[in-house]
Amino acid sequence: MQLIRNLIDRHKRGEPIGLTSVCSAHPLVIEATFAHALRHDTPLVLVEATSNQVNQDGGYTGMVPADFRAFVEGIADRLGFPLARLALGGDHLGPNAWTALSAGEAMAKAEVMVADYVRAGFGKIHLDCSMSCADDPVPLPERTIAERAARLCRAAEDAYAGDPADAPVYVIGTEVPVPGGAAEDLDTLAVTAPEAALATLDMHRALFREAGLDGAWDRVIATVVQPGVEFDHMKVVDYRPEAATALSAAIEPVDHIVFEAHSTDYQQATALAALVRDHFAILKVGPGVTFALREALWALDAIEKETIDAPKRARLRDVSIARMKAEPGHWRRYYHEAGAALDLQLQYSLSDRIRYYWPDAEIAAAQARLFDNLREHTPPLPLLSQYLPAAYAAVRAGSATLDPIDLIVAHIGATLDAYHGACTPHA
Repeated sequence: MQLIRNLIDRHKRGEPIGLTSVCSAHPLVIEATFAHALRHDTPLVLVEATSNQVNQDGGYTGMVPADFRAFVEGIADRLGFPLARLALGGDHLGPNAWTALSAGEAMAKAEVMVADYVRAGFGKIHLDCSMSCADDPVPLPERTIAERAARLCRAAEDAYAGDPADAPVYVIGTEVPVPGGAAEDLDTLAVTAPEAALATLDMHRALFREAGLDGAWDRVIATVVQPGVEFDHMKVVDYRPEAATALSAAIEPVDHIVFEAHSTDYQQATALAALVRDHFAILKVGPGVTFALREALWALDAIEKETIDAPKRARLRDVSIARMKAEPGHWRRYYHEAGAALDLQLQYSLSDRIRYYWPDAEIAAAQARLFDNLREHTPPLPLLSQYLPAAYAAVRAGSATLDPIDLIVAHIGATLDAYHGACTPHA
């Protein structure tokens, strides 16, 4: 992953540049990511899958790592995005999907998963063993977390058989909510203490070297810390640079390592730029882009309601809510309201649990019918301005057509604009 290492080296030399990591398995989000990168001539696109989305058992997407690579590369090829500028990452790779098993069983499965990711061509690997398994204490001791991370790093190194110059790069550290987002209400967050961040690095460095992983340690590019950013169902905890001053300074003398910031979704553009400036140089976004996808789909549903006769309407919104209520497995632990308040959370929660339901057969069929309706009856420009102003602007500028997919891609692109501006301030 020489492209990523080069970018991190430039940041460490003082350039205020960063890298956006798009964590999504939705085809329209991936398409929007590549379309945005082509429009801005972005030199590197990083797309990541989580251990819950993609693993050797299929994850909730039904894809193993090789499937996910083929899926993403297929979209890139269709859009004409050069594969040489694409990097794939694995996020929260560890025993998270198997915590109901004993630690021995879960870690054995995690080793298989990490090796599969590497063999499939994923070059950025986040080693996350912070979660307790069935026979573990809660919370898990820091040393145990680091020992397990080194064990998974060994599995990754043993699986890699390519050019040594392009060997995997690693991310360590776990001061973030569990994959999938926070389940509780949040008001403020404690920023990671500088001494804790450095202690995590020291412990991992020592254990990697004990395991004979000196070469791999040289390819550790980032550690995950809490800079004080998060969101819950209805609120965003905004980045406050003054609260992270000491943490930011602590990483400056550390060779080849920056901070990776998770849960940056919904941060303002100025906050994203400040994060990159303060050495949180890798910005993860997931629910933020799928939330934009849902916004666009709901807007198209509203346009359909105003332009299509009632018997012919797809009613995507109604179908989606009904299916979520019929199959509550993906949101029950997160949403605890009832009646109209539950309907509000199901649709509009910033944690965006609806993203797990787009592959549902009934929802997918309603979406296809919606698209067909709006292709047969092109949305009038005034309605487009009313419901999708960013897409309206793209249509007027000639960078998007009135096809529903183009409109969705343009709307998601407006979210990606803030990340592009933060990571490439002089572009």
